[in-house]
Amino acid sequence: MNVAKLDGLIAATCTPLDEHGDIQVDAIVPYVDFLLESGVRGLYVCGSTGEGMSLSRAERQVVADRFVRAVDRRVPVIIQVGHNSLPEARQLAAHAQQIGADAISATCPSYFKTASVSDLVSWMAALATSAPDVAFYYYHIPSLTRSTLKVVEIMRDGGDRIPTLVGLKYTDTKLHEFQQCVELDQGRFDVVWGCDEMLLGAFATGARAAIGSTYNIAAPLYDRLIDALQRNEFVIARQLQSRSIAMIETLNRYPFHPALKAVLEMNGLDMGGCRLPLGALSETDAGQLECDLRTMGYFQWALPESPDTRT
Repeated sequence: MNVAKLDGLIAATCTPLDEHGDIQVDAIVPYVDFLLESGVRGLYVCGSTGEGMSLSRAERQVVADRFVRAVDRRVPVIIQVGHNSLPEARQLAAHAQQIGADAISATCPSYFKTASVSDLVSWMAALATSAPDVAFYYYHIPSLTRSTLKVVEIMRDGGDRIPTLVGLKYTDTKLHEFQQCVELDQGRFDVVWGCDEMLLGAFATGARAAIGSTYNIAAPLYDRLIDALQRNEFVIARQLQSRSIAMIETLNRYPFHPALKAVLEMNGLDMGGCRLPLGALSETDAGQLECDLRTMGYFQWALPESPDTRT
């Protein structure tokens, strides 16, 4: 299995739904085209942003298949296959390999907690055997899974026991721990950052790629941030990160996931609301959100046609 490391921005995709909460498969192609035109270099499907845990296995398979077909090998597609039921997770993993996904990823079980690193690695190893020809990224997101196991130890043990384990989606805010993972075994693993508000710090710490929700709606902003950092233009990079933080704080004044979909709707995409319990924004809230974004200049600096603003 020859797997190149991920590079740049990977969009954690939303799942388009209709007014009844059913999947809008026809909305996926224009959505993918929008994302690729905005500059993202990969897609992460059926993760937290994609409401994977709110979808049935059959629905997740439909979504995964449509995204893989819509991308048509233009960028890597990673399918999140985590599940509290190991047999269900294994079927999702096998399906991802069957449809030609570039990689799979999985959270740890989140209801019955794994008691030890060894137990968790055994669980991941059993899952990964169902997709033996596909790269596997562990998905570390303790804010949702409530896992307290040390991720460096998970990767060290997993590296010895899971042949397909190539990397980690690190969605936490501990830069020192992220750096430990990046440097583990002389950089053995592809460790991908997952907190959009701290992209600047992550790239300064050694990140090469990031998977995030707001790359759906502001990839050009983050691309400029990375470019400024690589040119050692630190003042500009900090200014661009500050814009990102303000944008995310604005989204967080509403329920985040439906707000993200509402912004995609403002960009001409038919995304619908979210599955309960997340729901959808009211017309009043959506209108206020658009007003908030216009006030901060979002529609001038966050979209593909935005000028390379450096102030």
